[in-house]
Amino acid sequence: MMRMMYKSKIHRARVTEANLNYVGSITIDEELMEAANILPNEKVQVVNNNNGERLETYVIPGERGSGVICLNGAAARKAELGDVLIIISYVLIDDKEAKEIKPKIVFVDENNKIK
Repeated sequence: MMRMMYKSKIHRARVTEANLNYVGSITIDEELMEAANILPNEKVQVVNNNNGERLETYVIPGERGSGVICLNGAAARKAELGDVLIIISYVLIDDKEAKEIKPKIVFVDENNKIK
C-alpha cells in the first residue's frame, strides 16, 4: 500500500508579491525551497492563515536569498500582500517508509528568512 504523507513545510511565510497576469504557480525563494526539500515544479498545498484559503499549485524557484513568496495567476486572488502562509509538500511512499518519515519544518521570520 502507498500513502500520501506530509514531507516538509515552510511555516508562516509572508506573501511578498501577487502576480495575477502570470500563467500560474507560486514563486518561492530558492534558499527556502532547498531548506524544505522542495523541487522546481513540485506540487504543494498553500494554506493562508489570514483568510483560511487553501490551494494546490506547483513551485517555481525565485531569486536565492530574496525572501520572495509570490502567488501567480489565479492563486494571486487567494491572498493579500503580507498574508501568512504555510506551504506544505507531500510524498507518496510505502507503508514501511510512512512509519519512519520525519517531516522537515522550515521556520521563517517576518522577512521570510530562515530562523
